[in-house]
Amino acid sequence: MSERAPAVYRPFLNGRYEVSAGLFRFGQPIPWRQDGAGETHTFALDREYPRFVRSKAAAHRRALHEYAGEAGLTPELREAALTHVARTLAADSAGALHWDGRTFRNDHLGWAARLDLRWGGIEHLERFAAPHAALVEDLTPVGALDFLGLNAPEDLAVIARGDGGDWLAATHVLSPQHWDPRDKLGRDFVAVHTPVAGSGPMNATASRLVDAVITRGPFIRFAWGLSMGDRLDHHPASPPDADRHAATRFHPDGAFLRVERQTLTGFPAAGGALFTIRPYTTPLTQAVQTPKHAVRLAQALRSMTPEQVGYKGLQTLLPDVLAWLDARAGSPGTSRSPEGPGGGPGVHSGT
Repeated sequence: MSERAPAVYRPFLNGRYEVSAGLFRFGQPIPWRQDGAGETHTFALDREYPRFVRSKAAAHRRALHEYAGEAGLTPELREAALTHVARTLAADSAGALHWDGRTFRNDHLGWAARLDLRWGGIEHLERFAAPHAALVEDLTPVGALDFLGLNAPEDLAVIARGDGGDWLAATHVLSPQHWDPRDKLGRDFVAVHTPVAGSGPMNATASRLVDAVITRGPFIRFAWGLSMGDRLDHHPASPPDADRHAATRFHPDGAFLRVERQTLTGFPAAGGALFTIRPYTTPLTQAVQTPKHAVRLAQALRSMTPEQVGYKGLQTLLPDVLAWLDARAGSPGTSRSPEGPGGGPGVHSGT
């Protein structure tokens, strides 16, 4: 697997916190990237790959049914989405993962499986010696979606659309950020996003957004927030940690910028789309390296409504976070005045 460091994304650089679609087409420049370049990859396999597999394996052992499921997923859409996952995951892996149209092989996890992508089955699972085989040696994938999801850092979801509207047809989300995939499965776009504070305007355009995702992509979008820890799995039923714990106090060395890089790829002929989610947990002291970074992040946090502050779990932490950012900006209080646009949209999603 690649030994390159994970990307550092700073979608807060426009100084606003917004709940919006915030879609970038593949290849479209992303203004707040350091180099302003676009991106065309779906999966990001960097040196944190073992960490993601370890976390996913722990969630799988604990209670897979709390993270993964299907609801009205047609064979056509399953085949389209999983074929895309298998082919693209192999292509994005720099030669570590392989897909020949029938068998998916992972040379780092030491397993290979013949998959029935239309009906979702595993026809044969083979294990062999590999650098990280111990991470999955006791796991038995329950189907093609489960197997492919365990091989990817990204979480996977499938959106379907039919005569009765749209719905979330499949989830394999083992790194959720304080939400339960079971609450979303089978529900439409509006129901999925209604719990997100400030999602009203976005939900008003739900029909057009779903149509764009299915027929006009692929797209990339980013969601962000602050976490008091770098754990990947924050399922409500998972063991608690410092993040959003009532007794937790802000300290910059224990805080992280959590950015979810999400991709959306449509399959018009199959009536749906694949949605991938990759969390990036960057130490806050690394994410905020310059006075400008501190000013823009403070502006974005101050632009949150009280409902959004509560939704993100920052009620007791925000004053100390802002004080630290103001000090890091070089002049306490200067981050209260907007400096104008600094890049692309800062976005948040509850999915």
